[in-house]
Amino acid sequence: MKKISITDITLNKLASDREVSLLFREKTAIAACADSLGAAAIELAPIKSVREDTIIYKTISQNVKNSAVAIPVGFTADDVAAAWECVKDAAKPRLQVVVPTSTVQMEYIHHMKSEKMLAKIEELAIEAKKLCGDVEFVALDATRADVNFLIEAAKVAERCGAGIITVCDDAGISLPEEIAELTKKLKEELKADVYVQPSDHISMAVASAIAAVGAGADGIKCAIAGKDVLFVGAISDAISARGETLGFSASIDTTKIHSGVDEMLGKITHAGYESEAQASEKSKIVLDADSTISEIAQAAQVLGYDLSDEDNGNVKKAIASVCESKSSISAKELEAIIASSAMQAPSTYHLESYTTNCTNLGASMSQVTLKCGDEIICGVSTGDGPIDSVFRAIEQSIGYHYELDDFQIQAVTEGKEALGSAVVKLRNRGKLYSGNGISTDIVAASVRAYINALNKIVAEEK
Repeated sequence: MKKISITDITLNKLASDREVSLLFREKTAIAACADSLGAAAIELAPIKSVREDTIIYKTISQNVKNSAVAIPVGFTADDVAAAWECVKDAAKPRLQVVVPTSTVQMEYIHHMKSEKMLAKIEELAIEAKKLCGDVEFVALDATRADVNFLIEAAKVAERCGAGIITVCDDAGISLPEEIAELTKKLKEELKADVYVQPSDHISMAVASAIAAVGAGADGIKCAIAGKDVLFVGAISDAISARGETLGFSASIDTTKIHSGVDEMLGKITHAGYESEAQASEKSKIVLDADSTISEIAQAAQVLGYDLSDEDNGNVKKAIASVCESKSSISAKELEAIIASSAMQAPSTYHLESYTTNCTNLGASMSQVTLKCGDEIICGVSTGDGPIDSVFRAIEQSIGYHYELDDFQIQAVTEGKEALGSAVVKLRNRGKLYSGNGISTDIVAASVRAYINALNKIVAEEK
């Protein structure tokens, strides 16, 4: 029985489908889910921010245990090197040469004719093969490409080291028999494995995938979530029902696919696209001096905090104090109380000084000096504004990146010398740590809030 390779493209699809980018914890949750389900490969999105994506993708690559980790190499030799830096620590790294193959996309996206595109495919495949033994050629919009050119492009990529050739139905209008015919032609011309990435734009994804496998396809690309995509649950159900009859099985674990996907989807809770139900739950949070410990703990869980009994007690005391001057508190106020009253920790890192330079003509630059025990550590970084640059400078000084889950700042008092209160929420290994800082300088308040949250993480890890 032939075994079909399943590649998970959820991270890549969601990156292109959504206006709000996924959080770090959401990306790692998706990768972990795909890995646990038995996907042969996990496809990352193209690099947008070298610094941030490198940190995130390195973490994913190191944590994925069984699946290959694939990443598009961009369009230049420098892009190839940057992509390799992201996945080189993976157990099974894979570099992908991803280019359009239809005439309309070649000319519209890259302003190239077919001859120049073939040369570019050769250049990128050679550069990728120098760094990585596993190279894949992904033909975008392949179903609208000239078949002779598509075959020639695939042969060039194969000759330069690509062991996998993937054809994508980006237009989303191909019928199953058309996908099957294209697959058959490529299998007749190539020694490399042929994968298909069907679209569900006209609800034909499962049928197209099955037809392609029947025509000789070696792998299928699908996703846990996304728009117009072949869902892994759908193809898993089809294979469970008819795979044995048709003579093939899949690398995916069909027995736990639905429970694993549901668990992963439950972790995607970015505030930028939180569901109406989640927003409704937060809006229901109203606590007062008579609120019980269990009510406070339940409200904290709705906000994403898992507090200890001691922390819940401290929060209750703080709420009682606040409610001496007002009748009740809402979700936003509860978060501020949690930041200042719960999960307090010894001050491992102390702020010694910071300097920031901001201009409308370029990036902001900051220097932060911290004291850790008897050691003085310093970080310098640029960023999009003074607060972004000081946060990056702190990361540079401690040598570690934590996901910034949320950042809020507001005036505590009125007037020109008003106090500013900053709340920073960092996420480490799925758990939320909140820090609070107050100062007449909003940058100083933000730095203190970040360090407050950082000290809580360090204390718990110790």
